[in-house]
Amino acid sequence: MDATRSPFPLTFDPSPSGSKRAGVQTPEAPPVEAAGAVRSSPLPLDPQLRARLTALFQEGREMWDRFEVEVRQKKWHPFIPGNYERILEALLAQTPVRPGASLAPRRFLEWGSATGVVTIMADLLGFEACGIELDADLVRVARGLAERHGSGARFSAGSFLPEGYRWTPLDGDGRSGTLGDGPSAYPDLGYELADFDLVYGYPWDGERALMRDLMQRSGSPGATLLVHTGTHDIRVCSLSTAF
Repeated sequence: MDATRSPFPLTFDPSPSGSKRAGVQTPEAPPVEAAGAVRSSPLPLDPQLRARLTALFQEGREMWDRFEVEVRQKKWHPFIPGNYERILEALLAQTPVRPGASLAPRRFLEWGSATGVVTIMADLLGFEACGIELDADLVRVARGLAERHGSGARFSAGSFLPEGYRWTPLDGDGRSGTLGDGPSAYPDLGYELADFDLVYGYPWDGERALMRDLMQRSGSPGATLLVHTGTHDIRVCSLSTAF
């Protein structure tokens, strides 16, 4: 799941020559769909853009296959990819104009960008896209992926929790799940959380409430939060909705 995680030194080779996945996913994770062309979306896609997205998704799945074999089967790591086609549908529904239009793009932020596929996808769709990831090795992988796919997506190593934020639920259990500790990444990006129009996160169980609290306390009142669930659903949340 692509939320900010405790650092883990990567040993896998992100090049296409790596080995394929041989194990099973953790019970919390939905199955990753087989690689293939981008499915029909709610809005028309330019054929060239569709081809770029298909290539991006294909490489993203190949990287995940190798990551599970070379990293997760040796030591647990919380990164699990989302359903790229469902995320694409959700992003298209939030895109007010077609890619390439002259209007200022909306700002997109991914909490826990991992290998960068979702953030790059948002950039290719016309968003000003940024990703935050605590694992610096994954940030380097994401930047390389963006370069290979001609994307201007930006990635910063650090925590997606703003400086000074503390999770204080009513039950008094302030543990932040699998989220790791680290310096906030917002200063490096040059933005605050409130500067983003659209935020995407893929939380593990128990972390959704933290994400909602974070948006309520630090997000823009008009922002939208996209939450990837373990059933392949993408929940569209505003500050007035529960999830």
